[in-house]
Amino acid sequence: MAEIVSLLAASVLAVLLFSRLGLGSVLGYLAAGAVIGPSGLALVTDADNMRHIGEFGVVFLLFLIGLEIKPQRLWVMRRLVFGLGGLQVALSGLLIAGLIYLILGLEAQTALIIGFGLALSSTAFGVQILTEKQQTTSNWGRISFSVLLFQDLAVVPLLILLPLLALGEMQFSVSMGFAVLQAVGIFISVLVVGRYAISPLLNAIAYSKSGDAFVATALLLVLGFAWAMELIGLSMAMGAFIAGVLLSESEYKHQIEADVMPFRGLLLGLFFMSVGMTFVPISFWNNLEIVVLGAVILVCAKAAVLIGLARFWKVPLSIAVKCGFLLSQAGEFGFVLFSLAQNLDLLPTGMMETLISIIVLSMILTPVMVMVAERLARWLKSAASFAMETSEPIPERPVIIAGFGRVGEVIAGMLRAVDVACVAIDMDAAKVARGRELGHSIVFGDASRPEILRAIGAARARLMVVTLDDHHMAEGVVRTMQRLYPEVPVHVRARDWGSADHFTALGASHAIPETVEASLRLGAAALKAAGVGEEERRTLFEDLREEDYAKLREHHKA
Repeated sequence: MAEIVSLLAASVLAVLLFSRLGLGSVLGYLAAGAVIGPSGLALVTDADNMRHIGEFGVVFLLFLIGLEIKPQRLWVMRRLVFGLGGLQVALSGLLIAGLIYLILGLEAQTALIIGFGLALSSTAFGVQILTEKQQTTSNWGRISFSVLLFQDLAVVPLLILLPLLALGEMQFSVSMGFAVLQAVGIFISVLVVGRYAISPLLNAIAYSKSGDAFVATALLLVLGFAWAMELIGLSMAMGAFIAGVLLSESEYKHQIEADVMPFRGLLLGLFFMSVGMTFVPISFWNNLEIVVLGAVILVCAKAAVLIGLARFWKVPLSIAVKCGFLLSQAGEFGFVLFSLAQNLDLLPTGMMETLISIIVLSMILTPVMVMVAERLARWLKSAASFAMETSEPIPERPVIIAGFGRVGEVIAGMLRAVDVACVAIDMDAAKVARGRELGHSIVFGDASRPEILRAIGAARARLMVVTLDDHHMAEGVVRTMQRLYPEVPVHVRARDWGSADHFTALGASHAIPETVEASLRLGAAALKAAGVGEEERRTLFEDLREEDYAKLREHHKA
């Protein structure tokens, strides 16, 4: 219990302090881990166990990234992923291996293992920094993520390759080719099986209308795919990413994202703290020159390679610099690769501790590198880079409909008829399925949850229309919208005038009792049957509707 309290207290204080200083939460987590870890105050003594638990944060992070990347978009990104990403890993690995071979005089095989292990950057650091800066969909964010995605794919053949090298029966090139073919085969198999298994499971859980079961199912999908991939020799993070991609076009995407997000934030913070705990001052000081020189050479070499490749891809220099500096560190997969290499006796004695220190120091330098890159980018920015950074299409401001019952469906149909973009959201799986069959844009989710509203674009909505039958849920939606997006008008369907007044008091722009329109229509029919002329009926009908049915409201109150 004391360790849990220490972790939470240290993370809160460090993140608050470092965010206030403008250094970002990642550096705060690293510092907190170093302070409370075995080499600091020793409030937490099992750093390795903490890192293994924290690695699930990377798993959830990759799953959420996968949710944002549809298979079609992944195909569009193939040139960046396999071209730029592939060359970055190959050239960085060979360059670092060559430097190690020349400077330290290690065997070529050992130098290659270390070189390719350090060539992989940290997905957790890169994506977390992009997320904090809200740059994941920017041009440099997409380029950086494409490189990280290939690096995650490259972990697979590297993990398979090390045991083959330990056998000493195959040449490096033959081993690598065999590893790549095996990894591709497994990847395709998992992709095909998952595509046809996930949807029926989610449909069954959604129709049960059990919120707890849905959360459990979301966690099962993430951890199940991660576990399955680990069993067959691939990385857990890659398994989670595949699960996310398979769900990227699902109507349940936003609800799953909202359910998983808290676990990602908590576990990812724990991962960064566990990295900080691995920092051993004694080992660092004993190998000070090698560690510092190694970290500096590493970040400079990787940044130079990626900047050069990005320029070859005709990326403006300012964007290339930001990408190169962001991905200049070594990554969390280095811990895994080097641990395996040490167990297989592929690393010299004592080399593992030095490599871990270099990885940790390069990670610590990352937030500083990003800040330097942003200043350099502003100085280097050209008209071309500005055009690339602002070329993202601005999505049309949608009307959001909370509730897809009779009223919500009619409103969606009216908006669709006049080409006004709208997104509906409902917790009833049957209504969601019916809406999709009719061609409406509708997702499964709880409209009162902030994560769901953010995911469907409530911040840029032109209007929110609440048509929910459940009064308390409708009230939750209105309260959440007022708290997060008070500038967005909210129109509410109410039961009666009392409910309408309550919603108006909460901040709704418009609240109409559901019985009013039916009463007006029935009254108009009665007037026609009584012989009242069409013009007189129309005048009375429009008069009663003026100023939010003011006359009818006054009559009701009287």
